[in-house]
Amino acid sequence: MEDQDWGTAPVDLLQSACPWRTFRWYKGQKHYSGTYWSATVRDHVIYESRLELSRLLFADFDPSVRGIVAQPFLL
Repeated sequence: MEDQDWGTAPVDLLQSACPWRTFRWYKGQKHYSGTYWSATVRDHVIYESRLELSRLLFADFDPSVRGIVAQPFLL
């Protein structure tokens, strides 16, 4: 764990963040979660709602985006 001021945290530190809690899903849950294959990061990115999925899609198709980090991670 790093103890650093938010304003001085380098981007690569955020990109290497490990999940803080377990990503869970089960049949019949009320929210829509899953995994999305991102061309930007060339790996799966988890999401926990349709809103997160839509933001992932926007980010993945934006040529200025260089990395996508899945939440949840602790800031």
